[in-house]
Amino acid sequence: MTFARGAWRFLVGVKDMLVLLLLLLFFYGLWAALSSRAPLAVPDGAALVLHLDGAVVDQATEADPIGFLMGDGDSGETQARDIIRAIDTARTDDRIKAIVLDLDTFVGAGQANLQSIGTALKAFRKTGKPIEAYATAYTDDGYYLAAHANRIWVNPLGGVLLAGPGGSGLYFQRALAKLDVDVNVFRVGTYKAAVEPFTRASASPEAKAADQQLVNGLWRSFVGDVRAVRPPADIDGFLAALPQRLGAAAGDQAKAALDGKLVDMVGTRAAFNAGLVKRLGEGPQKSFGTYQGISLASYLDATGSLLPGKGPAVGVVYVTGNIIDGEAPRGTAGAVTISRAIAKAVAEQKDLKALVVRVDSGGGSVLASEEIRQALLDAKSTGLPIVASFGPVAASGGYWIATAADEIIAEPSTITGSIGVFAILPSFNRALAEIGIDTDGVKSTPYSGEPDIIGGLGPETRQLLQASVEDIYRRFTGIVAASRKLPVAEVDRIGQGRVWSGTQARQLKLVDGLGGLDVAVAAAARAAGLDASNVRTIDIERPQSLFLQSLSSLAGPGDEQEQAARDPFAKLASASRTQLLAAVADLRLIASGPTMQASCIECAARGSPRIAAAKDGSGIAGRVAALLD
Repeated sequence: MTFARGAWRFLVGVKDMLVLLLLLLFFYGLWAALSSRAPLAVPDGAALVLHLDGAVVDQATEADPIGFLMGDGDSGETQARDIIRAIDTARTDDRIKAIVLDLDTFVGAGQANLQSIGTALKAFRKTGKPIEAYATAYTDDGYYLAAHANRIWVNPLGGVLLAGPGGSGLYFQRALAKLDVDVNVFRVGTYKAAVEPFTRASASPEAKAADQQLVNGLWRSFVGDVRAVRPPADIDGFLAALPQRLGAAAGDQAKAALDGKLVDMVGTRAAFNAGLVKRLGEGPQKSFGTYQGISLASYLDATGSLLPGKGPAVGVVYVTGNIIDGEAPRGTAGAVTISRAIAKAVAEQKDLKALVVRVDSGGGSVLASEEIRQALLDAKSTGLPIVASFGPVAASGGYWIATAADEIIAEPSTITGSIGVFAILPSFNRALAEIGIDTDGVKSTPYSGEPDIIGGLGPETRQLLQASVEDIYRRFTGIVAASRKLPVAEVDRIGQGRVWSGTQARQLKLVDGLGGLDVAVAAAARAAGLDASNVRTIDIERPQSLFLQSLSSLAGPGDEQEQAARDPFAKLASASRTQLLAAVADLRLIASGPTMQASCIECAARGSPRIAAAKDGSGIAGRVAALLD
C-alpha cells in the first residue's frame, strides 16, 4: 500500500510538471510571436476605413476565452467611444486624407450613439477632408451615418428603405388564458406598458399614446439631423411618394434613391474601390479594397501613444446593459464589479479629479442600482464632482443610478425616465386543477409557503406586494425629487412609468443639458477646475483579462473583414427579428431576474441593438418581479 501511494504521488508530480512545462512553452511562444510583430504605422495619404461590422454599443460584451480559442470570440460589437476617438484623432492627423464608411454589414446603434458619432463626423468634414460612404442597402441607422458623407454610394441591386422607430410587440394574455395561468399584477401609475403584454391582447390607449409621442419625437430628431447635414434629402417627401417613385423607376430602388437625392452614386463595390484608388492611390491588398487605407482597429493601435498618459483626469464609469446583483463581465452592469472599480479608482488613481457615469441601460435589479448609486455617492463624498452622461437608454434603474450626479447630460434621442413601479407574479392553480392536480397543506402564519404560485396568492400576500410596490415608488420619486430639486408631486406627475426623449426630459428638468459623452466630460472637468478643452479621460471598468489581451494582440488588429452584403428588405427583416428576440429575452429577465427590479422593458426595442439575455437560468417559480417601469 505504501508503494502504491508513493507511485501515485510520483505520477501526480510528473503530471503537474508536464502541465507547468506546457504552460511555460505556450507563454514563451506567445511572447516570441508578440515581440516579432512589426509596430503598426499609419500610411501617409490613407483613408481611415470604418467598417462597422455588427452593432455599435457603449461597452462591448466581454469575449469568451474558450470561444476566442475556437474562433468565435468576436462579439460583433464596436464601441462608440473607439469610433469617436479615431475620428477625432484623424481630424488633425495629416496622414489621414479621408474617411470611408463601409456600412454593408452594419446592424445599427442606438440613436443617441448615432448622434455622437455624427457630431464627430461633422467636425472631421469641416477640415475639408472628404467622407465616402458605401453599402449595398441602407436602413435607418446606416443611412443616418451615411448622410454625413460627401458622397453616398449604393449598389445597383440595393436601395434606401427607411422605416422610422416603432413596430409591433408581443402580447400573451390570450395564450396565458388558454393555459389557465393567472398573472397577478401590482402597480402604481398610469403608464404601465411593461405589464400589458401579460394582461392584455393589445396596448392600452394610454400606453399607446405615450409610445406614439415618443417615437414621433425620435423620428423628428432623426429627420432633422439628416436634413441638417444633407439638405437635398427630403426624407418625409421621399417616403410619402415612395410607391410612385418606385413606379417611375420601374421598381429600381437604387435609381429611386438617386432620383430622390438620398444618394449620390449608384455603383458596384469595384467601382467604389476604383474611385478611391484614383483619389488616394494604390495600397497593399486589403479586404476593404486596394486603395491606401487603414482599419479602425489598426488606427487605434497605431495612435494609442498620442493619448496623454499623465496629468489630471476625468474617470468614465460605464453602466451598460442589464443591471444585476454581484459581479458581471463587460456589457452587463454587475453592481459589485462596478462598485469595486469605482472604489479602486478613487483610492488608487491620484490624478482622478472628477467622474462621469455613462449610462446605457434600461435598468434591472433595484438593489444593484442602489448599490452602484451608493458607490458614486461615496466617491462624491471625497470631493469628486459627478456628471451623468446618457447614451441610447437611461431608464428605470439606469436613471436611479444617475440621481447621484450633480449634472445630467443626455442626447436629444436618449430614451429616459421610466419612473414607475410594478410587480408581476404568475400562479398556476387553475392550470394544475385542469389536469387533475390539487393542492393542500397547513400554515403557521398567513405567509407560510407564500407567494404560493401553485395554490394561488393569499390575500395577505397581495396586500404585502401592493404595499411593497408603493413603497419602492415612494423611494424612487423621493430620490429623484431630492436630486433634481423638484417637488415630489411633480416627479409623480412626470413619472408613473412613462418614458421620454432626451429633449422632452430636458424640458421636464429630468436632465440638465443635451450632448454626448464629450459634453459630459467637459462639464465634469469644469466642475473640477480643469481645462475642459484638453482633458484626459480614464475608463473605469472591469479590465480585460491578460489572457484575452494576449490572444487579441496575437490575432492582430482585425484588418480581415467580411463583405456580407444584404438587400434592403433583408436588413429590415433582420431588425424585426432582433425586436422579436429582444421581447423573448425580456420574458427571461422577468422570469429569472432578482425579486426586485428597476427595469424598462419596452425600452429594449428602441435602445442599443444588443439583445439582453438573462444570466440566471432559474424559473419564475417563487420569484416576485417588482419592476420600476
